[in-house]
Amino acid sequence: MNGPEITLDVATELRLFVAHDRRHGSSTVVTDGSSTLGHVVESLGVPLTEAGALVVDGRAVPASHVPGPGEHVEVRAVERPQRVPGAPLRFLLDVHLGTLARRLRLLGVDAAYESEDIGDPALATLSARERRVLLSRDRGLLRRREIWAGAYVYSDRPAEQVRDVLGRFAPALAPWTRCTACNGRLVEADKDTVRARLEQGTQASYDVFAQCTACGRVYWRGAHHTRLETVVADAVREFGDLRAAP
Repeated sequence: MNGPEITLDVATELRLFVAHDRRHGSSTVVTDGSSTLGHVVESLGVPLTEAGALVVDGRAVPASHVPGPGEHVEVRAVERPQRVPGAPLRFLLDVHLGTLARRLRLLGVDAAYESEDIGDPALATLSARERRVLLSRDRGLLRRREIWAGAYVYSDRPAEQVRDVLGRFAPALAPWTRCTACNGRLVEADKDTVRARLEQGTQASYDVFAQCTACGRVYWRGAHHTRLETVVADAVREFGDLRAAP
């Protein structure tokens, strides 16, 4: 770029995306005089899905704003909880976020997940077609223009990933209502109805069952239920009332 110079401040939360020499205080950026502010921000490494308000000399501007000489730009972080237009709130996760998908489903959050790598264009198209928020740790994927909405998952630890998504989007929680395997809805199931799907030990030890309406998988309160109850209780305690926030 060889054009007007602007000064740019990136919110602390977003500085991990930019080069080390731009992570402290204001930095000078030379633009080409025709590129939009959105393009300038992304050229620094910040996905627009992570940018909140773009403020130029004290006033908010759209990403389509073309920076002029001497302008001071603030790139703020997305406000939390983030409101996504339309309803219901649904997610799409890329191939690397399988554990996060299962934990969101455990909490009753609609979380579609591709267990095979179908490619960035197909994921972006699916996000747009089904109006799902695309969750990924791939910055390049989040820059694709065809996605409906997206968000970067900041941690590589599943427990922190769950807290990040719930704190950012405040989805309605309805624990134990979704199949963790396929995202389908669970309904109560009579023991006699699902008996053929159960091992003899399970038949003898349990009487309360649920079944997925999509894939037919059967659920009961097995050996891992106490651990899962802790996961659910922690999430509900911390995030269960976020949707009531103004």
